[in-house]
Amino acid sequence: MKAWIDIGASVDLEASSHLGAEVDGYLVRVVRVAGTLYAFEDRCTHDDSPFDEAELEDCEIICPRHGARFSLRDGAALTPPAYEPLRIFQVRETGGRIEVCT
Repeated sequence: MKAWIDIGASVDLEASSHLGAEVDGYLVRVVRVAGTLYAFEDRCTHDDSPFDEAELEDCEIICPRHGARFSLRDGAALTPPAYEPLRIFQVRETGGRIEVCT
C-alpha cells in the first residue's frame, strides 16, 4: 500500500538545494529543477556513493566521483561508468511540505 511520507518543509529545500530522508529503507534525495520536484535514491548505481556535492545540469544529476550522469525524470543512466538506473520516487508539495511516496 502506498503512503506519502513528509520529509521536510519547502523552505528548507530552497535554503539547502536538496532535502534528504530515509523512505521505505532507501536514502532519498529531493531536488527542484526549473520548478519541478524530483526524488531519487541518494546513491550512484556505479559505486553506491551518495550524491553529496553532485551538480545538477538541466534534468540530470552528475555523480561527483566518476562523472556518471542520470536522468532525474526516469532515473536512466545516461553515461558510463553507470549502467543501472536510479530508483525514482513520486514526490509532491502540499501545504508547504515535501512528501515522497513509498
